[in-house]
Amino acid sequence: MILVSSCLLGICCRYDGLSKPDDEIIKLAKQSQVVPVCPEQLGGLPTPRPAAYISGGDGFDVLAGTAKVLTVRQKADVTKNFLQGARECERIARFFDIKRAVVKSRSPSCGLNPQVGVTTAALILLGIDILETG
Repeated sequence: MILVSSCLLGICCRYDGLSKPDDEIIKLAKQSQVVPVCPEQLGGLPTPRPAAYISGGDGFDVLAGTAKVLTVRQKADVTKNFLQGARECERIARFFDIKRAVVKSRSPSCGLNPQVGVTTAALILLGIDILETG
């Protein structure tokens, strides 16, 4: 089984209420067993929601408590939601014995480059291989 960012499958769960469907990932989902997740929704945030960014480090730093996740405009602290979403994705990954994840690039939850997102950092710490797209 492969954990996949839900927005890559065409599910409208991004912060802007849209999706970012990736034809290759959709094709993969039709051929393999995938588990779609949206960490931000699992963390209790609505869709749509204010755009957010990691302040003071990366996802590993957020997990360590030395960085925060803030909304872009109001600078509201949504760190708790991002941590809750990462923990829920960890539970799902353990339950399904996930070894690989495909994540959405440039996301404070799921990104890998240029900055590791909160959920991606948690999955890396579980030893899950991460592929990034979108």
